[in-house]
Amino acid sequence: MTKGLQIQNISKYYGEGMNRLTALDRVSIEVGPGEFVAVVGPSGSGKSTFLSIAGALLQASEGEVKVNGNSISRLSARELSSVRLNEIGFIMQTSNLVPYLNVLDQLLVVKRMGGKVSTADKALARQLLDGLGLHSKLKSFPESLSGGEKQRVAIARAFVNNPSVILADEPTASLDTKRAYEVVNLIAHEVKSRQKAAIMVTHDERMLKHCDKVYHMEDGILSLVQ
Repeated sequence: MTKGLQIQNISKYYGEGMNRLTALDRVSIEVGPGEFVAVVGPSGSGKSTFLSIAGALLQASEGEVKVNGNSISRLSARELSSVRLNEIGFIMQTSNLVPYLNVLDQLLVVKRMGGKVSTADKALARQLLDGLGLHSKLKSFPESLSGGEKQRVAIARAFVNNPSVILADEPTASLDTKRAYEVVNLIAHEVKSRQKAAIMVTHDERMLKHCDKVYHMEDGILSLVQ
């Protein structure tokens, strides 16, 4: 079985006939375990549509998306929800932490969505937070955290269900240069050490040195840069 994320000739259209708009045009990419790739490109180039389809949030008009060799392109809404919960970890532009949950519970609430929280689940959550330098913040609430600390919590949350795929959408958009480097370096380290297939959409070309491959998206067409 092929591990990681495979996207094969996906296209996304809006409208019909003369009014049809092509948001994605036969996009293909394969990302294996431990591989961290970046997708860059101007606003409106199709990056958000691409990431939404890769994350099982949006259906492609044509083509196929596979996670660990299993197609997710024709699953039911319930099945797609399960894929998003168990197979895909999301890191967004903002941390989107729950204001009334402490740092540890930000991770455990994800586990509760999938069922009962076990002792092993709690141990994994603590291990992730400790590895990201948040050991002393387990009982802290979002209002007391810095922007970089909040984003580190979001990184840990993305990994807590042990997903196969990590998708990061402009994870450094709200951070200064120093914290942006720290955050992308942490994502890259976790991807390598935990052998996840990861894609980061970014406008920040300073962060590309942390990535194994760089792709460029323009007018819905994806091409390998390096």
